[in-house]
Amino acid sequence: MASRLRKFGVTAAGIALGAALSTYALQHKDSPQYQVQMEEMQRVRRKRTLPPRSEQIRALQSGEEYDVLIIGGGATGAGCALDSVTRGLKTALVEADDFASGTSSRSTKLIHGGVRYLQKAILGLDIEQYRMVKEALHERASMLRSAPHLTRPLPIMLPVYTWWQIPYFWVGIKAYDFVAGDRNVKSSYYLSREDALELFPMLRGDKLCGAIVYYDGQQDDARMNLAVALTAARHGASITNHVEVLELLRKKDADGKEVLCGAKVRDNMSKKEWTIKAKCVINATGPFTDSIRKMDNPTVKEICCPSSGVHIVLPGYYSPQQMGLLDPDTSDGRVIFFLPWLNGTIAGTTDSPCDVTRTPTPTEDEIQFILNEIKNYLNKDVDVRRGDVLSAWSGIRPLVSDPNKGDTQSLARNHIVHVSDSKLVTIAGGKWTTFRAMAEHTIDAAIKACNLKPERGCVTDGLWIEGAQGWTPTMYIRLVQDLGLEVEVAKHLAISYGDRAFAVAKLATLTGKRWPIIGKKLHPEFPYIDAEVRYGIREYACTCVDMISRRLRLSFLNVQAALEALPMIADIMQEELKWSKDEKERQIKSCEHFLQTQMGHQANRTLKEKVPINLSKPEVDMYVKRFETIDKEKKGYVSITDIKRAMKSFGDAEVSGEELHDILKEIDTNMNGQVELEEYLQMMSAIKSGFVSHSRFAAVAEQEEIRKEQERLRKQITIERSGGGL
Repeated sequence: MASRLRKFGVTAAGIALGAALSTYALQHKDSPQYQVQMEEMQRVRRKRTLPPRSEQIRALQSGEEYDVLIIGGGATGAGCALDSVTRGLKTALVEADDFASGTSSRSTKLIHGGVRYLQKAILGLDIEQYRMVKEALHERASMLRSAPHLTRPLPIMLPVYTWWQIPYFWVGIKAYDFVAGDRNVKSSYYLSREDALELFPMLRGDKLCGAIVYYDGQQDDARMNLAVALTAARHGASITNHVEVLELLRKKDADGKEVLCGAKVRDNMSKKEWTIKAKCVINATGPFTDSIRKMDNPTVKEICCPSSGVHIVLPGYYSPQQMGLLDPDTSDGRVIFFLPWLNGTIAGTTDSPCDVTRTPTPTEDEIQFILNEIKNYLNKDVDVRRGDVLSAWSGIRPLVSDPNKGDTQSLARNHIVHVSDSKLVTIAGGKWTTFRAMAEHTIDAAIKACNLKPERGCVTDGLWIEGAQGWTPTMYIRLVQDLGLEVEVAKHLAISYGDRAFAVAKLATLTGKRWPIIGKKLHPEFPYIDAEVRYGIREYACTCVDMISRRLRLSFLNVQAALEALPMIADIMQEELKWSKDEKERQIKSCEHFLQTQMGHQANRTLKEKVPINLSKPEVDMYVKRFETIDKEKKGYVSITDIKRAMKSFGDAEVSGEELHDILKEIDTNMNGQVELEEYLQMMSAIKSGFVSHSRFAAVAEQEEIRKEQERLRKQITIERSGGGL
């Protein structure tokens, strides 16, 4: 053990010192390179208001030749578009689905260099891993500076339960700080057992020796991706979602060699097809990299090794609002993060090989793995229940494969830039944090391979993105005072839209109340308002799925709440986009399917159905009595009319038809529009076992039983008094 600590400490110190000395000149704000870059950034200004999607489509259909055509609207593709257009290149981007619809919206939400990768780099003397961490730490600082409204520094606690690991982890985390140099977020520090439990009271305290706290960044990944794409559009790039590449076009160059000259595309909203001419085509499609490469050359060898990462969202009380947790050594050697995010708690991730699909689905085994790992770190007062999983999703990481390594856990998230014989420029691998650097390397390669003529070099390092320029941490107060928004809503708009929050708020409708004056909530438990749906369409949202998952983050925070808010969202989108009644219904069904399959709703429902009925006889008798109280006609089932009558009887007369259907659906497992006794007992058993946290139907049944009992007692008292005689 001593030799291991000595080796780690000496190696870490040596590498960190070398990193600090070798990168000082490039990182220091007084360096000539930094000053030149800042001057270039000052010359690059946003050139136009955001054009509507229809105008972007017309530009792409104009027949003009672009310098660069980018395929893929994830973080890397959007980054490439921003880098290209700010160099003065005529830029186009097409995305088959929506911006951030794939991996870029399904991350851990961290902006990080990778503590785990630095550990591997030091212990394995792996210079490639080290360079990746060094680059990522630089990019972490760049993202925090470029989008302060969408990002924040986040302290992450590493609890230590063995005394000798304290110096081991302390040296490693200090090396992490040191490699970051003057781009470090904040310095790491050691906490005693008592201080650790004060800051993270949910933590398991027995055998806790202390904790190390270090800093990384956190972001709203989908909105960050969208903001980068919108910034590119404001600078003049022609970008659009839901436009799919069908075929790559070729021509012969001056030497008689076949090279790419554009693509045939289809707008999946209108079904129209056309061609886009371009001097250079860039493949930035993440997990779908090989499908585009094979479109270029069917015989090409695959370079991507897809890996599935599942995350779950738990209620906010599972973690402090300002402190995350890292489990560096799970039962199978993986790392689990436990992080506060948008008033919820994200836990994940898994890491297992998978097939490439547009509809990745979280499995019950992966959800249970995360829950079991969490239990090891939380105290006994926190009952980690399956029913507390509010949402679950799977993202496919496009790792670069190495034939010499067999498991995906040992694959670095390094990126590669490859230029094919026909001049298809492919950017593959990498990680969210390094998207800007990946884009820079890609455009550098494109300029060289296709002989492009940019007006200037790369200026994106530190470039403000959409919403950042006029944002301040206290900007939300003006939204409250000037426009009459609820404080919680104002804070949400400020961190989601930055200085564009005022434009969003001006689309809000009057509430009809004394306070707040404007801003009708889409769901009572969340700060999202009607204006965001209208503004989301201006941000190129075309479908209910686009809106509920990536313009708003509701589907990622609480899938049941997303289902409940869906009708109102669809109504507003129908009004704005002039949908027919049939189109609106199609959109709702498509979104419900998305929520059920990709956001964990179906997994939650299936699990409830599998829970064995483990109620005692007194419990069964009690629940049968409650069921019969609602089923007045003794039909053997409860209908929506029975639920409405019960709710009306204890004063909830204003309940809507949609709410009644939602209450019914949460327990109606066989989908026949009514609740049988067996379904009710199944639900109560699931609640007892912790697989379900609560049920509104169960609450209605309990309230109705209480009301009936109170009514019976009142009648009994009246009868006794009436028999008194005198």
